[in-house]
Amino acid sequence: MEAEYFGGVGEQQAAVWEGGHLVLGPLHAGEGQAFPAAGSPLSRALRRLGAVAGAGEDEFSAVGLDRHRDGGAWIV
Repeated sequence: MEAEYFGGVGEQQAAVWEGGHLVLGPLHAGEGQAFPAAGSPLSRALRRLGAVAGAGEDEFSAVGLDRHRDGGAWIV
């Protein structure tokens, strides 16, 4: 999985392998592209890996990666 954003603009890529075989992707959502109904590349990959999102969250948040959404919080 890869996400590259700056100022809310960017893109995502994801792929999932299982047992040495590509089972999802490669998926890509480019700058300005709307995500399909199935979700963003990151959400779809995380779902394939077993992430389950609750009400009001996405798979990214469900597995705790949302703590890294704001890079400013990384500086201590």
